[in-house]
Amino acid sequence: MERKNITHINIMNISGKSITVEKAYNHFIKLCKEVPYLPQWFVLVCDLFTVLTTFTLTYFICYSLINQSVTIKTFAISAFINLLFTGSFFLLFKTYKGIIRYSTFKDALRLFISLFFANLLLFLVNETFLYVQHRPLFLASIIFIINFTLAFVVLFCSRMFVKVFYDYTRSNSPSSQKGIPMLMYGISTTTVEIAKIIIRSPNLPYKLIGFLVSDLHATDKTLLNVPVYHEKRDIENLLKEERIEALMISPTELERSVKRQIENFCLQYNIELLSTPSLPDTKDQNKSLKKVQKIRIEELLGRVPIEIDVSSIKKSLEGQCVLVTGAAGSIGSELVRQISKFNPELLLLCDIAETPTHLLQLELTEKYPHLKFCPIICDVRNLSRMEYIFKRYNPMFVYHAAAYKHVPLMEEHPCESVLTNVLGTKNVADLANRYQAEVFVMISTDKAVNPSNVMGASKRIAEMYVQTLTQNGQSGNKSDAQKHTRFITTRFGNVLGSNGSVIPRFQEQIEKGGPVTVTHKEIIRYFMTIPEACRLVLEAGNMGKGSEIFVFDMGDPVPIVDLAERMIRLSGYRPYIDIDIEFTGLRPGEKLYEELLNDKEQIIPTHNRKIMIGKVREQDFSKVLKQISSLIIAAESFKNLETINIMKEIVPEFISKNSSL
Repeated sequence: MERKNITHINIMNISGKSITVEKAYNHFIKLCKEVPYLPQWFVLVCDLFTVLTTFTLTYFICYSLINQSVTIKTFAISAFINLLFTGSFFLLFKTYKGIIRYSTFKDALRLFISLFFANLLLFLVNETFLYVQHRPLFLASIIFIINFTLAFVVLFCSRMFVKVFYDYTRSNSPSSQKGIPMLMYGISTTTVEIAKIIIRSPNLPYKLIGFLVSDLHATDKTLLNVPVYHEKRDIENLLKEERIEALMISPTELERSVKRQIENFCLQYNIELLSTPSLPDTKDQNKSLKKVQKIRIEELLGRVPIEIDVSSIKKSLEGQCVLVTGAAGSIGSELVRQISKFNPELLLLCDIAETPTHLLQLELTEKYPHLKFCPIICDVRNLSRMEYIFKRYNPMFVYHAAAYKHVPLMEEHPCESVLTNVLGTKNVADLANRYQAEVFVMISTDKAVNPSNVMGASKRIAEMYVQTLTQNGQSGNKSDAQKHTRFITTRFGNVLGSNGSVIPRFQEQIEKGGPVTVTHKEIIRYFMTIPEACRLVLEAGNMGKGSEIFVFDMGDPVPIVDLAERMIRLSGYRPYIDIDIEFTGLRPGEKLYEELLNDKEQIIPTHNRKIMIGKVREQDFSKVLKQISSLIIAAESFKNLETINIMKEIVPEFISKNSSL
């Protein structure tokens, strides 16, 4: 009889009130859902009782087969020894700690190992007893095989029964039939783990309908009791019959081209696109659920995580004193997070911004409680202050991320750009050389190539100085006894989501209802995620021999107007209709496209296909030092035009665009 046909049948509850079978069934399901987790001691007691029961059955069956009587004393001793050994291994392997309703293969494996070793030890005790007393404690060796098999089968099946029953009650509860129908894209480890959480979580407003894959051979199967569908063959029926409203992807596992196809597909069918939390977060179910959210444009533009030589980097940084300048900035703070994982002896956080440094300090204290770090409020332009830091802590690895980077603003304040980007870099590099640091890594930019603005030119001058420190005998000191610092420069384009970047600006404009402002219809930029850029910085710093300029593979350039349109669509609006896009014209110092190398430079591949070495022209150290000294004097006198002219002498390819300077 179908459930809908029995809802009229009444039964009497304890209080005498009349309720329907349907209500009773739903009440029972609700009770099953609300059963709290069993205490660990209770699970252990139940497991030991099961072991005692199976041992009793095994013991009496074996004795009855050979028609021998059983004495209570012998049985009691045997049962006690069995419980003692089995309980000890249960405690050793913590078989009782798992949540029964969420039992996994690892839980079954722990049970198997515990019972195996317990019965193996029983066998050895029996053989020892036979050797010493000339009679066995147990009847025969077969008893251990039967006892092990029977105990494992009963314990395993009982756990599976609880798991299956719980999953069944959840999947058949009224609340599970509600929710937004959604698909999970792909059947990787991450997506399957997240799918399990979605199925088990009553707080999520989503109902998992199935998995969507591109491989036709993986379809027509079931996974977690839901079907696996093909993205092209089955999607039309899914949209009609199941009315799919959401699709969840794991952005870090997909190529950019695949993510673009999925994005277009979701926009075409008006499907909400969701992002999975990272796999480590799935260990905390509540934390994971909070992180299931609409996908961000950064995740669609980002690529598959870059592989780096983690073991080699850890070997270099572990137990070392590491200094990061600009530590509270977008790049600097991510460098700090990644370096923290390699157990440095001391991590120095140097930045002039007080509040961001304080916030970073709080974050590190929470996430890395055992990390030794020291926040330092300091301006890299202050040579005496920086020398105090080097003299006191003697850092071996220096990552120089402190810099001014906003192009239009630096066009208005060229002297400040020079004092921070050139003088600041010179100070830190000179001190790294003087105090014999092992590695100095400078964070540069693609705007240093054929610069059209003050910021890019200042970074190119800083590159030249850092490069000459190695090429020209470590600032003129050619003593072989001195330990030479490896000076390395890394050059890459825009990073997604950095402070003041285009994406946060677009998001703010969209939230306000528009318009979204783009400087030019044809402007394009290279983009890279902040974690991706920092991984490459660490890898380049580890592989560099000295004086190299490492150029990162930035992928394909992204038209900014295309980026704006995609962000508007992902927010649920129509470009130019719901939210307009306005073109404001190129800003001072801005050009339509950026380059990673100029026409006279070539690249050499490395073992990491994402990192190349740029073969730039060599500079004469004494000449560069003299020119930079004149530049700094002009900048300290706040003579803007003289500062710009000297910059153009040092960097002949520097041609100002859209600027009055």
